[in-house]
Amino acid sequence: MKKQWLGNALSILLLAIGLGIWIALPWFGVLAVVVLIGAWLAFTRSGRLALAATRIGIASLPQRWGASSVVVVGIAGVVGVLVAMLAMGEGFQATLNNTGDDSSAIVLRGGSQAETNSVIMRDQVPLLSTLPGIVKDAQGRPLVSPELSQVVNLISKSDGTDVNAQFRGVGEMAWAVHDKVRITEGRRFTPGLREIVVGKGAQSQFAGLEVGKTLNLGNQTWTVVGAFASGDAHDSEVWTDAQTLATTYQRSAWQSISVRTTGKAGFEQFKAAVANDPRLKLDVETTRDYYAKQGGGLTRLISVLGTVIGAIMAIGAVFGALNTMYAAVATRAREIATMRAIGFRGVPVVTAIMLETMLLALLGGALGCLVAWGIFNGYSVSTIGSNFSQVVFQFKVSPDLLWSGLKWALGIGLVGGLFPALRAARLPITTALRET
Repeated sequence: MKKQWLGNALSILLLAIGLGIWIALPWFGVLAVVVLIGAWLAFTRSGRLALAATRIGIASLPQRWGASSVVVVGIAGVVGVLVAMLAMGEGFQATLNNTGDDSSAIVLRGGSQAETNSVIMRDQVPLLSTLPGIVKDAQGRPLVSPELSQVVNLISKSDGTDVNAQFRGVGEMAWAVHDKVRITEGRRFTPGLREIVVGKGAQSQFAGLEVGKTLNLGNQTWTVVGAFASGDAHDSEVWTDAQTLATTYQRSAWQSISVRTTGKAGFEQFKAAVANDPRLKLDVETTRDYYAKQGGGLTRLISVLGTVIGAIMAIGAVFGALNTMYAAVATRAREIATMRAIGFRGVPVVTAIMLETMLLALLGGALGCLVAWGIFNGYSVSTIGSNFSQVVFQFKVSPDLLWSGLKWALGIGLVGGLFPALRAARLPITTALRET
């Protein structure tokens, strides 16, 4: 009994390790495995027998469509949930990765991790503007944008609850520094007036942000005069004149300074100049690195949760496949025994049942991927970002995620079909032939 228990535990451990290796295989590794199996099926006697047995099993699938659909639907559910969860994390990270680039810098107070806990005194802006590596406009003005970030309450369109949004105060140079931002409706705000422009993402998620409407922020009435699109995290924000925002919320300092530099070399030159000036106790990062770091923890959390939930569901799908395939083996006991009696050995029988199960798994995986892509790809949601405000992003069902979903499906089919296949190969022929 103890020996049998240890043997079963070892088998499960080896299967888990094998499944992990299979999931981690790159595409060329999977291709190599498929080529090797295909060569064995085509050029060996056992392989050709396995193909013949597989055709017999597949031909009988319509008679077992109810049980077979359990495998397909179960695996489709696993793959659909897994791909959707991972697509959420990938979409969030992609939005942050698209924010900024390697030729623009964000300046924060030394040791600050985000704009919310950064304070930069106003007298430091002229010092920064004279440093090397900064791009200048046609009038010779340095592209330096001192900015404020205020978290405000807006109403969610989905459920009517209060949610946090980022209210950013910017100056004239912000439009040149943040060169992805384009006005798509209305116009820019007028400096000195309580006018705002809103990102398309914020407009889609929060109520009352249509052009021409007014809203109350900081006990003051603001008018929405335009909407903009940037394709990044700024799409989730509301922008206004920095000095007007500072007056409304009684701010005497900036929180961040965005700078357009002359390429990567210009960024390095600017960063070194800031570090070498004892009057500036400031940190400098590229905007790409800064925003990518803001979402790293949440992306990892979503990925871990998605994998854990997917693994738990996969275990359930494996048991469903096991039950279905055990039942299929039991109902086909005479058929399998007859094949073995006329020359089909254990390996072809095992291979045939495995191929049949993995075919059902592949169908389930393809169905799950199709559902996940059709429902979730491009689906807009929002979540809390690093500034404790909502970041609007879209689910991103990438080809890599679909590929991973298919590998999960085939892995489930492999594990779910193995033990029933081994039972079919070990069942004594005389016993099986006597079964009704």
